[in-house]
Amino acid sequence: MTASLGRRLAAEALGTGLLVAVVVGSGIQATELSHDVGVQLLANSLATVLGLGVLILLFGPVSGGHFNPVVTLTAWFTGRRDADGLTLGEVAAYLPAQIVGGIGGAVLADAMFGRPLAEWSTHDRSTPHLWLGEVVATAGLILLIFGLGRIGRTSLAPVAVASYIGSAYWFTSSTSFANPAVTIGRAFTDTFAGIAPASVVPFIAAQLAGAALGLGAVVAVYGRPAPASGEVVVPHGEPEPASS
Repeated sequence: MTASLGRRLAAEALGTGLLVAVVVGSGIQATELSHDVGVQLLANSLATVLGLGVLILLFGPVSGGHFNPVVTLTAWFTGRRDADGLTLGEVAAYLPAQIVGGIGGAVLADAMFGRPLAEWSTHDRSTPHLWLGEVVATAGLILLIFGLGRIGRTSLAPVAVASYIGSAYWFTSSTSFANPAVTIGRAFTDTFAGIAPASVVPFIAAQLAGAALGLGAVVAVYGRPAPASGEVVVPHGEPEPASS
């Protein structure tokens, strides 16, 4: 039985919110426990890897576990000719749910650590090499997710996606936001994981460009046709009780 749109939106909003809470909260905790930036990034990335894997595993069977507008848009684009793919109306509902969830997650993290709520970040990230980092991070994410779909290995997504994001924290200059909803949410916290509002639009533009490049890489490696359905991380419908 396929989950209703309302339940899927709840899963996307809650999943994205908890993801941002993990990213922001672990960043705050790290800066309170250590003054070493390397240690702070290590703690932040490790918490994100573990949290993201759990969230995909938990919410994936309901909504697909996107938590990311570029993943949703790519899922719609690749599955728009299929009866079971995401409709444009569903995409229009997913995106605001993810963004609202992301903002809520940042506010929640600040609240848990007794910081001002919804405080604009002053962490400027407006340099071309950071934008390039976002292009690379997002392209790799899209290649991974939709590549897994092409080879029938979507069951590995919780581990694979979380592992990729964790590694991209370290090998990209931008520390791999790779997600417009998370980027917007992180603008609402003036902490280690924040991003200044003026830096948000260029980051999102880089992420959209990266998504297009990642989808092009999927076609280059696996050829046409595009993935046969709106499935991204796991099926949108609920699994049968006996399935793995």
